[in-house]
Amino acid sequence: MSAESPLKNKMILVVDDEPDILESVEEELDMAVLHKAASYETALQYLLGYTYDIVILDIMGVNGFELLKNSVSRGFPTVMLTAHALTPEALKKSISLGAVSFLPKEQITELRSYLEDVIMGKRKQVWQRAFEKLGGYFGRRFGPDWKERDKFLKEFEEELKKEDTKD
Repeated sequence: MSAESPLKNKMILVVDDEPDILESVEEELDMAVLHKAASYETALQYLLGYTYDIVILDIMGVNGFELLKNSVSRGFPTVMLTAHALTPEALKKSISLGAVSFLPKEQITELRSYLEDVIMGKRKQVWQRAFEKLGGYFGRRFGPDWKERDKFLKEFEEELKKEDTKD
């Protein structure tokens, strides 16, 4: 018998302008209470009107970085889910604005695992796990030395390693 998911009955907002992504997330997270929004305006109303355990945001199509600022300012752990904005720059901006993780839509079947990490861990631990899980994917997508080529990402990874040795 498997353990109960830490996501059970958690309030989660998912924002994406693609209906099939909203459906996929709903299937992956059937144990949680989901609010779905397909536009910036609807998402902002939800963010201002409810309290969430986790917020999942697309970057393109719904003004995801603006929503990220709003979500983080309300204290909601926020995960960026993207296909079109899958770049080192979008990753850096997500980190800088306070996202707790970043997931390519191609990896949506891993969403539950990522969100369980968010519920169970601290921000730095979640990013460390995200980098471990997606290291090969990002390496293929951005090049094998993608973190080393960027001062911000290199320093962020060093910070994660220091945080890891403290635990």
